[in-house]
Amino acid sequence: MPAPRVLLIGYGNPGRGDDGLGPALADAIAALCLSGVTVQSDYQLMVDHSALIAEHDVVVFADAMIGLDAPYRFSRIAAAEPELLGTHQVSPEAALTLARLLFGHAPPGWMLAIAGDEFGEVKEGLGGHARGNLGLAVDFLQGWLACRFSGDLVKR
Repeated sequence: MPAPRVLLIGYGNPGRGDDGLGPALADAIAALCLSGVTVQSDYQLMVDHSALIAEHDVVVFADAMIGLDAPYRFSRIAAAEPELLGTHQVSPEAALTLARLLFGHAPPGWMLAIAGDEFGEVKEGLGGHARGNLGLAVDFLQGWLACRFSGDLVKR
């Protein structure tokens, strides 16, 4: 049986402080060189991501979030009809729906929200609290991937 094809999309704006948590997580997971894991980083989810999503068996979306009462939150998400669909930014649920509608396949989806505090101000780099949360989220995701796919994903 072939190894599962996992897609991680980390999104956010690294030029807006902690909003860069999604891309930072993507960079950290990419550095692990896990076989079977495709890593993408972008400022926001777009309609264009639906083609890549449809090519995978599992997709994990990673983004920063304000007001979490934990360092991160990991939850299952499902395809859902968008209330409003623009040509640029779409929600993870809408991206799954588009993958199904346009390409015939919407894989199981997960959302990894990482707690951040310093948003909005134009500044490069994460705050100290966000860096700590990022480390915990990376450790969690690496463990989840290893456990979920029982050794199918290995370092290259």
